[in-house]
Amino acid sequence: MLKYCSIGSGSSGNCHYVGYKNTNILIDAGLSGKKITNGLSDIDIDSNKLDGIFITHEHSDHIKGVGILSRKFDLPIFTNYNTWMAIKNKIGKVNEDNVVIFENDKIYSVGDIAIKPFSINHDAADPVGFSIVNEKEQKISIATDIGFVSDDIKQNIMGSDLVILESNYDKEMLLMGSYTYSLKKRVMSNIGHLSNEDSAKFQAELIENGTENILLAHLSRENNFPQLAFETSNHILSEKGIKIGKDVNLNILMRDTVSNIFEVKK
Repeated sequence: MLKYCSIGSGSSGNCHYVGYKNTNILIDAGLSGKKITNGLSDIDIDSNKLDGIFITHEHSDHIKGVGILSRKFDLPIFTNYNTWMAIKNKIGKVNEDNVVIFENDKIYSVGDIAIKPFSINHDAADPVGFSIVNEKEQKISIATDIGFVSDDIKQNIMGSDLVILESNYDKEMLLMGSYTYSLKKRVMSNIGHLSNEDSAKFQAELIENGTENILLAHLSRENNFPQLAFETSNHILSEKGIKIGKDVNLNILMRDTVSNIFEVKK
């Protein structure tokens, strides 16, 4: 079964684990190397058996531990060219042979899985989300740090069994909060983050197209909290006749807690 676990999710650091058979990868490594290795140990994954780290974009909460993990475990770093140019001077010296440049929208094989990077909307050099598929056509998609849900994102995520989707902020909390006006505009812009409400509306589309498991990710520490994100989704989904627990399994990924292991069992 295709497996997923969040090692950390939020503005203070993001790291996703995906595994299938003998293949183990990370999507981002935005926590300290120690936190990531300890988190993997908590779910009985040996860091020495990782096959690589795939990078969504260059912001520090997504790359903090990339360099140390690559050096310590001789791990390949998979990234597109523009993102590599943006991170290479931020992560310390790594073995050049471990830098693997991919092209967006092409499918790559890594061990027992296929992974496709697709373009997203964020204020970074060339940010991407990822869809991961195995030979049973089980599919997991990860899309966080998205200013809005573009047609390209929809096309790549639709049909996923499990989706890790951003639900970053509550608009009223953001507007009333301590952020500067310019930062508030940035968060709400088309290259910022996805609000609880917009996330919930897209969740409904996913569920109507067969997605049965959704994990809400990258919640803001200042402008959101887990129960609010969940209740916003519940309210909007209920209006569309969708029942959590019956039509979809909806869970929240916590900032400082390693999640349960989620398995695609279709």
